Amino acid sequence: MFEPVLLKNIDVPGGHLLSAYEAGGGYRALAKVLREYTPDEVVELVKRSNLRGRGGAGFLTGMKWSFVPKQSGKPKYLCCNADEGEPGTFKDRILMERDPHQLIEGLAVSAYAIGAKTAYVYIRGEYVTAIRRLEQAIAEAHAKNYLGSRILGSDFNFTVHIHCGAGAYICGEETAMLESLEGKRAQPRLKPPFPAVAGLYASPTVINNVETLACVPHIVVRGPDWFRDIGPEKSPGPKLYCVSGQVRKPGLYELPMGIPLHELVDHAGGPPPGRKIKAVIPGGVSAPVIPEHGLDVGMDFDSLAAAGSMLGSAGVIVIDNSTCMVKVATRIIEFFHHESCGKCTPCREGLNWVVKVLRRIEAGEGAAGDLEQLDMLCKGIFGNTFCALGDGAAMGLRAALKHFREEFVAHIEERRCPFH
Repeated sequence: MFEPVLLKNIDVPGGHLLSAYEAGGGYRALAKVLREYTPDEVVELVKRSNLRGRGGAGFLTGMKWSFVPKQSGKPKYLCCNADEGEPGTFKDRILMERDPHQLIEGLAVSAYAIGAKTAYVYIRGEYVTAIRRLEQAIAEAHAKNYLGSRILGSDFNFTVHIHCGAGAYICGEETAMLESLEGKRAQPRLKPPFPAVAGLYASPTVINNVETLACVPHIVVRGPDWFRDIGPEKSPGPKLYCVSGQVRKPGLYELPMGIPLHELVDHAGGPPPGRKIKAVIPGGVSAPVIPEHGLDVGMDFDSLAAAGSMLGSAGVIVIDNSTCMVKVATRIIEFFHHESCGKCTPCREGLNWVVKVLRRIEAGEGAAGDLEQLDMLCKGIFGNTFCALGDGAAMGLRAALKHFREEFVAHIEERRCPFH
């Protein structure tokens, strides 16, 4: 039976307090690395674990850390992406509200590894409880010398600052987040240079998300072999899945990486009585939808990519057979259109055009040629935008058109929604 690791403290009374975290073995990883490991050895430890970033890109965390130049002459920064703007995703919020010290310990160990003395947690301004809990946890950690100067008697100095965002989805894109941290309008930067070389204030910067950093203390204490033994060899470790939509028990589930999607839906109780699963969006709304016959796929980066979708943020949205897929596609593209930063024409103008066509079809006012026009617009957006926002929108719409084209055709031919 799988033992929860990342969520083991969330139901503990007062689990957000330092006393509860220490009682469960908290801050042992920080003490261990300061006592036994050099920074390079911590990087190697994380490399051996094969930990891949849980923010969506799935890049190897230890490899990312190793890109930071050792002698740049500039300060190094660690940034925690806690913006979590993907619809259907709420795992990082729960980690920060219920077990904030797990994140702080992950930040401290990671900062030691890359040589950073300062970290910023970029968090959604709407996450009021998480912000207050993090502020309290940072104060507690300073009081016990888990943060501050000469931590636990070592030469390591480290502080954490919280930066509240204003609720823009684009701030989840790492370079747009850096722009926002510097007080500018949040728009993506051209890469290269990559943040590891020239990030915050043009200094070497590592950006990891909350769940990724929360994994680090457990890798230190339990070892990289323990982590690698969970799930697929190339995408190992425990994983948090946010399950929402038309299921009986929506919520946050910690299960091994690679669990079959249909088993994950079963953990969430399956569809409501009398309904059948029609499709599942496996990784937030930027992940292409998977029809019911494809639910045997493993929930990991490589398996989902091979199936034509992606793990993304692991925001799993279940759709049953009572739902109109034209309506689903329209709401998703409306979201991306609203959140487009407007920097590049294919995203700004292309999504505006797509929304108009989709709304026309949904209202029963579609015309012959509309679907071919949507195909053409997706082709014009995908691969031609400054960041992945436009790509995500185009991929989602392409999948809906591929797997549920007959519903779009029915709207146009019957001049109404067949579900109403």
